[in-house]
Amino acid sequence: MRRSKRILTSAVVGGLLALAALPVASATNDGPAGGPPVVAGTWEHRHASFHYDGITSLYSCAGLESNIRALLQHLGARKDLTVRAYGCPGGYNQPGRTAIVDVDFYSLAPSADASAANNVQARWTPVTVSANHPNSIRDGDCELIHEMKDILSKNFSLRDLNYRTDCRPGEVNINDFSVKAEILKPLPATVASAAQG
Repeated sequence: MRRSKRILTSAVVGGLLALAALPVASATNDGPAGGPPVVAGTWEHRHASFHYDGITSLYSCAGLESNIRALLQHLGARKDLTVRAYGCPGGYNQPGRTAIVDVDFYSLAPSADASAANNVQARWTPVTVSANHPNSIRDGDCELIHEMKDILSKNFSLRDLNYRTDCRPGEVNINDFSVKAEILKPLPATVASAAQG
């Protein structure tokens, strides 16, 4: 009798623990059933140029290329993008206040035809650009974020865009820029495969 009570108690406790774990497992579901709905997107070619003219932060052409590449990829640009900075007054690897930057990349746009052969499965994803998001962006990058507003807001599919820059020449301030939006990003291959089948 005592042995059967212990077994029954163990079974009840085990069952309760299993039930307690169920909501946690479903809340962390990254599959197609969890999160925003999967939508069809199409890669669209983008090309833009801008003239960087900073007062507070100095960049080498190499540094600008690296930061802008990381920023565009953070926002969902395909990895085959090219960023070219030139016209840096001290040369390619010397920090300066000015440069001309050309970007050439593909970003996702919602597809008008959900059955088109070149569609990519995508999801509207919250994204933030601020100091350390992505890792290469720092507090002193306010002027760069300010000067890239047209490139970012016109070349990516964004919803609920909140683009704020409060740059003060000669000052590096904490939280002087922030970009928040939902952006159309491709699903990882494993999630996209599961959503198809």
